[in-house]
Amino acid sequence: MEFLVSSSPNILFNYISTPSGLLEWFADNVNVKGKIYKFIWEGEETPAELIRKVQGKSVRFHFLDSADEEYLEMEISKDELTGDIALVVTDWCDDDEIEETQLLWESQVQNLRTVLGV
Repeated sequence: MEFLVSSSPNILFNYISTPSGLLEWFADNVNVKGKIYKFIWEGEETPAELIRKVQGKSVRFHFLDSADEEYLEMEISKDELTGDIALVVTDWCDDDEIEETQLLWESQVQNLRTVLGV
């Protein structure tokens, strides 16, 4: 999924890669120890390993309770012609969960836009 976000890539990267940034829009709480991020939603803790981080560009997490090949990736993309900044989200889900996952991400990104003031 791709979402236009009116923000500088550096500010956006802070919101997708740091515990304090993720806490602002993505989860109720985020704790980090090494490469393990513990995301907390409604009191439930979901650990994920940060498996890739490209400074200023993208992060990829593997939730420890999911299959090895599954991951969540958030990548910042800049359109070379228009200069528009987009957040590209790759999130694994079952076929019967696609619509629900899309709605969830639309809501999450709206939270992000609100935090960014755009």
